[in-house]
Amino acid sequence: QQQARQPISHSSGTFIKESIKRNKKLIANEESLIEAVISKDTAKAYVASAKGYWYRYDVKNDKETLTPKKGDIAYFDYNISDLDGKQIYSEADLKSQVYHVDKQNIMMGLRDGIKLMKKGEKVTFLFPSHMAYGYHGDNDKIGTNQPLICTVTLTDLKPGASEKKQAGSENRN
Repeated sequence: QQQARQPISHSSGTFIKESIKRNKKLIANEESLIEAVISKDTAKAYVASAKGYWYRYDVKNDKETLTPKKGDIAYFDYNISDLDGKQIYSEADLKSQVYHVDKQNIMMGLRDGIKLMKKGEKVTFLFPSHMAYGYHGDNDKIGTNQPLICTVTLTDLKPGASEKKQAGSENRN
């Protein structure tokens, strides 16, 4: 009696290669759309981040030195628009946010962008879709692979518990 053998499977990697090619094309297209927005806004200076998004300061705070770091609590207001400037969610829609830095799950671009800000600053971020809501969107008003403009105001910043413990141990010495 013959034994059934396992099927032989050969992985060609074609699906992954096609997916990579598709994503590179999508990112390049989104970057050109974002660059078009930046080139139209000649009054403002934009900065390209190392993480693949762009930002500009609407209100800069040169007096403060602290920026949010892991464990801190950041309080912020923000709104979301599409690249044409059409508002998707207003600050009133989104309400004031309390974010435990790097300990809560928020939009990838915001997670990084907030750490660049100081208390009282207002920054406009231009996020490609992979730094925003990605392929899924938000299952409401934000569509699939939609680049976004987020204007964020960091209203307050409180040191996290780990910072307080370290400060307390330094005072005892």
